[in-house]
Amino acid sequence: MPILILRMQLLVYILAYPFLWLISILPYRLFYLFSDLVYILVYRIIGYRKKVVYNNLTLVFPHKSDQEIKKIQKAFYKHMCDMFLETIKTLNIGEEELKKRYATPNIDLLLDLEKKRSILVMFPHYGNWEWSIIVNRYVKSKGFAIYQEIGNVYFDRLIKKIRAIWSTTPISQKETVITMARNHQNGIKAVYGIVSDQSPQAHLAQYWTKFMNIKVPVFNGPELLAKRYDHAVVFAKVSKVKRGYYKTEFIPIALEGSKTAENEITNQFLKLTEEEIIQNPAYYLWTHRRWKHRDKVPEKYL
Repeated sequence: MPILILRMQLLVYILAYPFLWLISILPYRLFYLFSDLVYILVYRIIGYRKKVVYNNLTLVFPHKSDQEIKKIQKAFYKHMCDMFLETIKTLNIGEEELKKRYATPNIDLLLDLEKKRSILVMFPHYGNWEWSIIVNRYVKSKGFAIYQEIGNVYFDRLIKKIRAIWSTTPISQKETVITMARNHQNGIKAVYGIVSDQSPQAHLAQYWTKFMNIKVPVFNGPELLAKRYDHAVVFAKVSKVKRGYYKTEFIPIALEGSKTAENEITNQFLKLTEEEIIQNPAYYLWTHRRWKHRDKVPEKYL
């Protein structure tokens, strides 16, 4: 990376970090009041990706009225601001506090599964997936968080540092295969967390299917890895109990990944994600252009 870009990234980080740290130590009442102010800025003044969110919602919910769509849109932006700031709050949140705010009532499922094999926990962009790092305080296996690298190398290091506090080892998508292969060869059981509803490039997609009743390319890398290394596969169903409080139910998709049929894991993940979205659409990440390749469906998938 050119030295000038690195210096600019460092300057941005130096200027932003003290502000982020101050946000992270705010008492919760002030913290969520600040989130309300951020919502006004992001939604009403800047209008960040407002058209993208509106178009996604009308595409996915064609039978909802314009009034209903806008109600979901407003609720989504309020949640998005909360979620972004809650990620910052992770800088200064205690273990017991996070356990209270991110409940895992059936964590015993993971504890039982990890006795036999590694586990792949699949998350959609729903609720708050960042606070799931608390899971590593319960399981005995080594925890890995698969993530997309951040463009600013200094913020990327910060995210890694935060996750390391919670016994998590962050690995980029390009490091995933070699890490899983090494752990498998050395007989190391691990718990891998991955957000799995990304939109792959259309020309690289190996599988197309309907998601929210619209045919799109689907990211099936997690399934291929689970089958190759015989991982157990679990869906993380996140519910927002109330502001600042979440509950995650772990739903088994496959007890033995190698014994599943083709696309079985991917299809079940998408089905469970759809159920979450339909139940409460405001908590899905609508700012992503998830359905942007819908007009490029290869003939064999029509």
